[in-house]
Amino acid sequence: MAVPAAVLDVPVRARTGRATMVFGRAGAIVAVGAFVVVTAVAVLAPMLAPYKAAQIAGDPALPPGSAGHLLGTDDNGRDLLSRTLFGIQTSWLSALAIVALGLFIGGLVGLVAGAAGGRVEAILMRITDGFLALPAPVLAVAIVAALGPGLLHTLIAVSIVWWPYYTRIVRGEVVALAARPHVEAAKLAGAGPISLVTRHLLPGVIPSSVVAASQDVGNVILTLAALSFLGLGAPAPAAELGADTARNMSALLGNWWIPVVPGVAVGLLSLVATVSGDGINTFLRRR
Repeated sequence: MAVPAAVLDVPVRARTGRATMVFGRAGAIVAVGAFVVVTAVAVLAPMLAPYKAAQIAGDPALPPGSAGHLLGTDDNGRDLLSRTLFGIQTSWLSALAIVALGLFIGGLVGLVAGAAGGRVEAILMRITDGFLALPAPVLAVAIVAALGPGLLHTLIAVSIVWWPYYTRIVRGEVVALAARPHVEAAKLAGAGPISLVTRHLLPGVIPSSVVAASQDVGNVILTLAALSFLGLGAPAPAAELGADTARNMSALLGNWWIPVVPGVAVGLLSLVATVSGDGINTFLRRR
């Protein structure tokens, strides 16, 4: 699993200058639009797919471009376009759910740690460091192996290893914001802890947190695909891109499209997520 930049305990603004050089405002809008389109495709997959994911829809191993099967069929005669659409739904929505949950938990811990300081901060950050010290891929595999294969167990495992990255991001942002003149002025004016957090710290943390989370969706997609490839995802005949790639590797030399189609879909999803994250970064920074 690729380690996000969130591991670094420094403000996100110091690490995200690259995207503004890659995208103009128009490019950022297109990138964000791609994110919205893929999300819509994932949500509407049951209506867009010509067949059900596990339905035998034709002869086995029909090549791409066959009548009624744009991407062909697999060795069981299931339509690859339909399975890919359902696989996109699983991978994309699962990644968004993991990032959202990780951002909520990690953001809350980081906000409390940065705002409270002292012993509270020390305890929370040592817990966070404990999670970060463990190899995340190994920990995720161990958790799924303990719980048993399945999509829900995979989501739980990845969520457990992902939230500490956002704790580091938010805590770093809060520490940086707390040293700014307007926050110091609010403290001198007698602002209470709740008012200080809700009115001065949280609004400054949200944009950078959203940027970091959006740029992390691609990493989560690859992680889920890797776990599925190892057989730790949803069991057959569920449509899952990583699992479909792994199950059909034996057909690579003969019917190459059967493992290649879901594998390419994983790469394209990760690419769209990464580019969209950079676009969101550019868009927010130029507002």
